[in-house]
Amino acid sequence: MVSPVLSIVVGIVSDTTEAVPRAHLLAECLEGLAQQIDAPTFEIIVPHLKHVEGLEAVKARFPDVRFLPAPDVVAHPGGREHHDVLRARGLAAAQGELVGLLEDHARPDPRWAASVIDAHRLTHAAVGGAIENGVDRALNWAVYYCDFGRYQNPVPAGETPFASDANTTYKRAELESVRSVWDDAFREVVVNDALKSSGRTIVLDPKVIVYQNRGGLTLGAALHERFSWGRSYAATRLALLTTPKRFAYAALSPVLPALLLVRMGRTAWVRKRHFADFVRSVPFLIPLLIGWSLGETIGYLAPQRLRG
Repeated sequence: MVSPVLSIVVGIVSDTTEAVPRAHLLAECLEGLAQQIDAPTFEIIVPHLKHVEGLEAVKARFPDVRFLPAPDVVAHPGGREHHDVLRARGLAAAQGELVGLLEDHARPDPRWAASVIDAHRLTHAAVGGAIENGVDRALNWAVYYCDFGRYQNPVPAGETPFASDANTTYKRAELESVRSVWDDAFREVVVNDALKSSGRTIVLDPKVIVYQNRGGLTLGAALHERFSWGRSYAATRLALLTTPKRFAYAALSPVLPALLLVRMGRTAWVRKRHFADFVRSVPFLIPLLIGWSLGETIGYLAPQRLRG
């Protein structure tokens, strides 16, 4: 059997607000990967919890995908830390020279894989791509700007301090060099910081494109998700913060909604593509940003151990 050039780890992440995770978005992502043009040999790995609603039907539809069960991983209500544990399991099983991270809501562009190969011809350790909104509803635009507004095309090509685990690929040898920081759980900020600290570079490439494809999203679920993810974000940052900084960040969290709204608006204006969509998303953006701010504040003041 020929070893794959590219391993793609797809995380089922749209389960923060659900009692049981569902595979309803996963099939769209896998379908997009099945339709790649001029793609290298690649494998797809889907690490998953023991119970995922609808997963058996997806398995039957995509028999060449490696589904990797993790029955020992527990998802706590309202938590997202198990996503990081599952990503690490998938990365550990990868065999390709390059390793990509996608999420179940991400529909890859038909030339996504080919663009990844082109981007990795240079010596960079990681390549982050662009993330576009694929559902034209005001709520979806609001969630998109909360999640991925900074990755809206045209993303600035070149070296970057950040890249999203919803669309990033790594040279596997480089990732293995910092395995100690992701062996148990893969957290993009920690991993990317470790790579940069060891002299590696991370870049953004506007040709490596995926589309956020979250059909059926409701405001209630989105608000719950913002709160949970804000709290999780604070929990991740705590390992890097002294106690005085933790309380300082907590005190500053209430100004986040206004600050983030201005930043998002500026990005939408500068990118010159979807500013009107940003404007119509504002009535949803405001409560979503407040929800994130509350979650982040509580995360700093009442820290919880990151759980798998």
